[in-house]
Amino acid sequence: MSFLEPVPISGITPYIAPAEPREAWLALAAGIEPELAQYFLVTARCGCFMQAARSLNIKSTLLRKQLAHLEEQLRRSLFSFQGSALSLSREGQQLKAQLIALAHERTLPVLEQPLLRLAVAESILHDILGRDLISLLRRNASVRLEIISIDSELSLRALSADVVVWLGGVDSPKPGPSFVTSPPQPLVRLDYLPHIAKRYSRVAARPDSLDDLADYMLVQWQQDRQVEPLRPWNQLVEQRLAGVVQVHSYELMLEMIRCSACIGLLPHYMSRFDRGLTALPGLFDEAMPRQVWMAVNTEVEHDAEVRMLVELILHTFNERSEWFE
Repeated sequence: MSFLEPVPISGITPYIAPAEPREAWLALAAGIEPELAQYFLVTARCGCFMQAARSLNIKSTLLRKQLAHLEEQLRRSLFSFQGSALSLSREGQQLKAQLIALAHERTLPVLEQPLLRLAVAESILHDILGRDLISLLRRNASVRLEIISIDSELSLRALSADVVVWLGGVDSPKPGPSFVTSPPQPLVRLDYLPHIAKRYSRVAARPDSLDDLADYMLVQWQQDRQVEPLRPWNQLVEQRLAGVVQVHSYELMLEMIRCSACIGLLPHYMSRFDRGLTALPGLFDEAMPRQVWMAVNTEVEHDAEVRMLVELILHTFNERSEWFE
């Protein structure tokens, strides 16, 4: 049956004309608007309204409404359901073949999406923004998004992007991107603390002084090695003659803390991100703060797609505001 029976979208049961020669109604295919023809062909290819809508970057309700209009225009049922599977009716298959044949005579539009380039500090991408970016891709299968992981000050200076989210000083965004941007916007302040897995440290026996760390393996992410605000921790690691491991992967550092009884330096929100980890405050007299900054390339700052990406980032940080208290 057609998805118009009973009618869940338009509220009007379309009139299905008496049988007429196939050539007569298929001749109407040449008059179908190119965009509407594209909607039909993508839906036919995907066999799913939701996936077709994602591919076309439109809402599923709008797609179904447009296809209902097409069925009314042709006075034919183009789709049928077999269980929960969407398939083409006999008339739908005929229309598909006709439109494909016409495509050799006219070019159906390709709904091109602009390329968005997002550069993000690796730890922020992993801990904070990754989940919402995945949700964006689930909603929009046609988006063209390049995600650049910032893993060093050198890579930050060398990159080119539309939106940049990086870690800088509390009072200054430096070091920042080398291209011209809008005024950098401070998002949140992060205080860095040593962390340990709860499973490897009972509350009563957790280290509460630097001397107590002598019995633990320390793990350092190499990207943090030259970061000035993290100097107290870096000096401690450099003085170690044993019981220290240097890693170049942020995820590997997290796994070593989780699974190898290591102590590593992490942002203070980490116990919210992973409740199996706990911070060890009070070990250092000196605080180790950093600031998350965001800036937009001035060449594209007014583009709708760029503004959408900026709003997504701001929403993500606002939604997790309790993490940073």
